[in-house]
Amino acid sequence: MDKSKVYFTNLRTKPSANLLDKMERLVKKAGIDNLPLKNSFIAIKIHFGEPGNLAYIRPNYAARMANVLRSFGAKPFLTDCNTLYSGRRANAVDHLQSAMENGFNPISAQCQVIIADGLKGTDYKEIPLNGEYCKAPKIGTAIADADIVISMNHFKGHEQSGFGGALKNLGMGCASVGGKLELHSASQPVIDKESCIGCNVCVKYCAHDAVHLNANRKAEIDYDKCVGCGQCVALCQYDGAVMGSNDTSERLNYKIAEYSLAVVKDKPHFHISFVMNVSPECDCWNHNDAAIVPDLGILASFDPVALDMACADLVIQAPVLHSNNQLANEHEHNDLCGCDKFHLMHPDTDWLSGLRHAEKIGLGTMQYELINV
Repeated sequence: MDKSKVYFTNLRTKPSANLLDKMERLVKKAGIDNLPLKNSFIAIKIHFGEPGNLAYIRPNYAARMANVLRSFGAKPFLTDCNTLYSGRRANAVDHLQSAMENGFNPISAQCQVIIADGLKGTDYKEIPLNGEYCKAPKIGTAIADADIVISMNHFKGHEQSGFGGALKNLGMGCASVGGKLELHSASQPVIDKESCIGCNVCVKYCAHDAVHLNANRKAEIDYDKCVGCGQCVALCQYDGAVMGSNDTSERLNYKIAEYSLAVVKDKPHFHISFVMNVSPECDCWNHNDAAIVPDLGILASFDPVALDMACADLVIQAPVLHSNNQLANEHEHNDLCGCDKFHLMHPDTDWLSGLRHAEKIGLGTMQYELINV
């Protein structure tokens, strides 16, 4: 398979070229104007960020992207789907309010915002795929109906998939609430009773009332209610909630890859990733820990698989920031250049599995040519 082209720009600026200018030059150099933009409805898939989390992509970038697309006659809109877990993005009313608070609104982002799977996450279309794991992924209707999909991805670590990039933004982010349930349903966590301290955080934040404390003040999971969303795993600071031994992150990554293929099936697509504020975990939480590496750059490609691979390689080769104790406490900083930081942070995950499966099903290739802009 031929190498895919991935375009890269660093974050150095000068008076004649700020970061917004550099992003615009990057996407034009990468060929975004080769898409059939005129009069097309374009879904700009972006994560609006859970309020309290400040690692998400600045809305200024979304505004510039929308303006670029409109300059070619397109009809862009910003979009995301509702979440499966509890929080402030679990329905369209709260989701839109959260997006507005974080700057994603027609004034600051200069673009309309549409929650793709509707008021309660039930507005979706099934995309026939007959995949190995997902036969007909449930994709938010506004995204499924769009003529073109453009993903704007904040590249960061992720507690269940290893990292979150283009595939995570597409496959998980474009899934309706029911689709997210399908993605997570085989990933039910377990409680390590030795590690659990009975802090009650997992009980408080379980959206499905599936966790409670027993008489010994240890967490217990009611698997008749558990949907496997993994919120308890992400929130537990004591390794009391962990991935179950009957399932692995690989299967989740396989499903994400198939959902990603469904999102872009039979339609043009383009992807841009921001390797900035590379936080250890997802932007879905109402907090973000210190970045694990310095801000590295912005990358763009028509191939989401190659794009994720290129971003991962950049982070792996980068030095670790002294401010992130999650890695620094266990390793010498000089030993971390070139190591798999995602696996160190989340040892039960295998991020490569998703890229391998995506390549296998024809979504893209892990082989890329990095072109500096």
